[in-house]
Amino acid sequence: MTLQDYMILILANLVIILYGGALILILIYCLTQLNLLSNFLVSEKSKKSNSTDADEQYYINNPNLPMVTVQLPIYNEFNVIERLIDSVCAIDYPKDKLEIQVLDDSDDESMELTQQIVNHYSEQGILINRITRKNRDNFKAGALKYGLERANGELIAIFDADFLPQKDWLQKTVKHFEDPEIGVIQTRWSHLNRNFSVLTEALAFALDVHFILEQEGRSTTGKFLNFNGTAGIWRKKCILDAGNWQGDTLTEDLDLSFRAQLKNWKFKFLIDVETPAEIPVAMSAIRSQQFRWNKGGAENFQKNVWKLLKSKHIPLSTRFHGVVHLLSSSVFLGVLLISLLSVPLLYIKEAYPIFDWFFILTAFFITCTLIFFYCYWFVHKKVYGGGTHSFVHYVRRFIIFYTLAMALSLHNSIAVIQGHLRIKSSFIRTPKFNILSNKDSWINNRYLVKSKSIYPYLEGLLAVYFLFGMFSAFLVSDSGDFGLFIFHFVLFLGFSTVFFQSLKH
Repeated sequence: MTLQDYMILILANLVIILYGGALILILIYCLTQLNLLSNFLVSEKSKKSNSTDADEQYYINNPNLPMVTVQLPIYNEFNVIERLIDSVCAIDYPKDKLEIQVLDDSDDESMELTQQIVNHYSEQGILINRITRKNRDNFKAGALKYGLERANGELIAIFDADFLPQKDWLQKTVKHFEDPEIGVIQTRWSHLNRNFSVLTEALAFALDVHFILEQEGRSTTGKFLNFNGTAGIWRKKCILDAGNWQGDTLTEDLDLSFRAQLKNWKFKFLIDVETPAEIPVAMSAIRSQQFRWNKGGAENFQKNVWKLLKSKHIPLSTRFHGVVHLLSSSVFLGVLLISLLSVPLLYIKEAYPIFDWFFILTAFFITCTLIFFYCYWFVHKKVYGGGTHSFVHYVRRFIIFYTLAMALSLHNSIAVIQGHLRIKSSFIRTPKFNILSNKDSWINNRYLVKSKSIYPYLEGLLAVYFLFGMFSAFLVSDSGDFGLFIFHFVLFLGFSTVFFQSLKH
């Protein structure tokens, strides 16, 4: 064997090791999803339907309702600030027990509009104040902490600018704090513009998976779940006991959630209490949101995983699920590695028959896809109902969702790598456009990010790369090898779509 042959063999082994490691990461995540599905199905089977009458009865028969402070952290939200404050001020709760803090870090013309709206409701006897800071230190975490120091409420409800809580929201959530161990109640997001485009449909489906499968699956068995930054309500004592809001990660909500649960506070998810919200419609907005969530997840893994592993008072199964939870964004790195290495793997398979045993194991990725397909069908049934017609639509939605997830793997993997390397970056807000129907337009919106990014061009190159992977199926041997052809086609389709959508937007 020549030195060149030896070096090629070493590279082949390296490809297989990396590919195998990525497969193991995805398989662990996949099996965890299957376990969460089992928990969800048990919960659905045993759960008694919630009664609106019971909520109202609790509200009527309890004159000692706790004081609630509603925090609205905003930054340049001209498009949605009016509908946000309108919906919060319409919440049915005793006026003397409800305080609203508009935590305004804005620096544009929305400041004047916000003050006018606040003044309007203040004149009607509602306890509402616009609170501003001298700077935006620690961004949203800093604003929440600043407001908390001035909050009179025993309970702290939080809504981002794109959310519209319903009138009976507090009636359905406050009663759960009769249990003194409850630190957080999280409600499920629903989607105002789910059907605006293929992108919003895929993102809505991904969020449904997170809330219905993951949050419910964790909550029903006492596993660590996370406050989602909005549409939830905290016990103020819990926030302070856990160390208050901290801005050293991009997902301060996940960070505080884990710190609170490590202190033995209980979190509860209300799957049947929905809080409507707007999904980002522009590709730049989707990217900024995905980058923040995925980088923040990796940052929190670095910050909290050892605290979790060393907490002997936490059951082993809960610690395992917590580690996988903190690693969930890192699965994108596994997906990217498998995708990139799948093309040279075709040539290694043909050149080195000694690795034939390994290619049998690669079927695990197909198995994982089938498990995801099985698990997410129950999510779809929860939202859309069952039946053949629903299943046909599910197949289409799953393909779109799966394709988009793989196409965003490059962008999200870079976010994850930065998070694990603890490379700091600014908190980039997700712009809101007040898009509720196909008739609404976001083109030329004042908050649309117009700066050019290198990501679309890299994704365009990857589309060409996976097109080469498809042609490689015909080239690697006389009879061809089409085992990865569909996989490469999906990757080509996904990266091409993201590339053209990015240029279009």
